Amino acid sequence: MKKKTILITGAGSGLGKGTAVGLAKKGHQVIAAVHTWEQMSRFITDLENTDYKKNIELIKLDIRDMMDCEKAWDFEIDILVNNAGIGQTGPMAEIPVDLIREVMETNAFSTLEFSQPIIRKMVERGNGKVVFLSSVAGLVTNAYLGPYNASKHALEAIVQCLRDELKPLGVTVATINPGPFETGFNDRMYDTYQQWFDEDLHFTPLKDIEKAAKGMANNQLDPQEMIDKMVEIIPMESHDFRTVFPEKLAEKCQEYQKRQYDIKTDTVDKSKK
Repeated sequence: MKKKTILITGAGSGLGKGTAVGLAKKGHQVIAAVHTWEQMSRFITDLENTDYKKNIELIKLDIRDMMDCEKAWDFEIDILVNNAGIGQTGPMAEIPVDLIREVMETNAFSTLEFSQPIIRKMVERGNGKVVFLSSVAGLVTNAYLGPYNASKHALEAIVQCLRDELKPLGVTVATINPGPFETGFNDRMYDTYQQWFDEDLHFTPLKDIEKAAKGMANNQLDPQEMIDKMVEIIPMESHDFRTVFPEKLAEKCQEYQKRQYDIKTDTVDKSKK
């Protein structure tokens, strides 16, 4: 496989960092874009005395910071991997809407805004590839995960439009949709409701939110499996538009979507007479 120059956002931790390292070990030239200077310091320490250090260039990139973005846009790359993302949890009927806006801004709007100048360069030269890290959460919904679900569903629509618009111009667009992997991201995302939820003020039963959080925490997978799949897929010239992993979740997502057409709305009267 031809060695590629690959820029990965959100490469300071989790799947992004593991994938940056994995691609560098394969001989690709990786621009690992990290969100904070602290993440960069840790990454520099991790790279010491490694034989793949020469294949990784670290940059500071908050995709909502225009100064950071302008510096990143100077790179000439073959593949852009949009991995940066955040999450919030809580009942949609009660969560402060500004928290949802923040998630949408990062996961959908700023991701697209950061990609546009890079896509322009790819169109001008007639080739390139953009991979978006979506999620299984972009194909199904989960109670109390609404802000993240909404952002990833929005991203799916954006990416599908980009795919159809850019293919005639020589640019490949694809998604990777991970299931729940134990990187710490899911756990911290489920913790976020604790910042604003007050059991004395809000009507959603706290035990239901806690049950959902516990269910997520107890059903996570080894992240190395996902990292290996990303390292395999990202440089490939040809593969499926959507990579759901583990693969068994693809069928579950399809079943979920089909089920939405069969759900009936039944009025429930909870009034106290």
